Amino acid sequence: MPDKLRVGVVFGGRSGEHEVSLRSAKYILESLDPAKYDVRPIGITKAGGWLLEDDPMRLLEDGAPAGQPPAHVPVSLPVAAAPSTHAPAGPFDVVFPVMHGTHGEDGAIQGLFELADTAYVGSGVAGSAVGMDKALQKRVLHAHGLPVAETLVFTRSGWAQRPERVRAQVAVQLGYPAFVKPCNLGSSVGISKVHDPEGLDAAIDLAAAYDRRIVAEAAVPNAREIEVGVIGNDDPQITVCGEIIPGGEFYDYADKYVNGTARAVIPADIPVQVAALIRHMARQAYQAIDAAGFARVDFLLDGETMDVKVNEVNTIPGFTSISLFPQLWKASGVDIRALLDRLIELALERHAERRATKTSYT
Repeated sequence: MPDKLRVGVVFGGRSGEHEVSLRSAKYILESLDPAKYDVRPIGITKAGGWLLEDDPMRLLEDGAPAGQPPAHVPVSLPVAAAPSTHAPAGPFDVVFPVMHGTHGEDGAIQGLFELADTAYVGSGVAGSAVGMDKALQKRVLHAHGLPVAETLVFTRSGWAQRPERVRAQVAVQLGYPAFVKPCNLGSSVGISKVHDPEGLDAAIDLAAAYDRRIVAEAAVPNAREIEVGVIGNDDPQITVCGEIIPGGEFYDYADKYVNGTARAVIPADIPVQVAALIRHMARQAYQAIDAAGFARVDFLLDGETMDVKVNEVNTIPGFTSISLFPQLWKASGVDIRALLDRLIELALERHAERRATKTSYT
């Protein structure tokens, strides 16, 4: 039996959040305990090529050739022969996908790991897919009795063919201001706050550049952005509440990763009963989409009425040194190494449970 768990950290990928993935992966690679883990970086280029040799992080940061073919095909992932903590063969005992956005957070790569019978950190195929798809997630949360913002969903082709209809629907069903977002993306990529009809077309065109489905949402009045971290499988644990004070009008990509003007207040300065409600709703939302491993649940709080709406469950939240998810756990008494240890434990527990499920009728 090896002395260390073999951990593969997968990052990059064909996503608008490729660069964010590199930042998160770099922090995780630097933070995993070398006394416990034999860690191997696995990079995926923007063209989909897999990099297992040399230094994948350096190659992607420097810009790997766009047409580079995969260094190794994904079927080289191990297939465990027994439900043990250490896989008896193959390169990895557990894989940690640190891939924000499409093809990494939406169930695609999770399906690959399932087919390869490989333990992996985070939500499964269904939880990842629903967590990534803003329209489906809103419907699931609403069906579970959780309050969400009024939402309108339409396609890129629908916008191109019937723009007047979409404009009328936004005005009548949502009103202004409203947010326009790609349906399947995160890190505030492609998101705009629209104050009047004159700004709608450009916002939709921007979102449509990133996804074929677009979501428009009614803005919450006097909105305050409250977030909590969650870890666990069937019995999730919740952090204290944190508040993001954006540098601009809302917490956008530049605020998160470029200019550093946003600041976090942990714990959030909100009434105790409101914090308790948010933490309870976070647990409900996490379980509603069948999330596992970890997530960050984001809320919009009306600063005057204290009404709460669930904004989204992010199944692979930002994991940089300044990201709110690790900060929330640190404020809750769990440092980065202990947090990563627990996420790997949860991945192995969930994999063992999956392997206990009967897959043959006879």
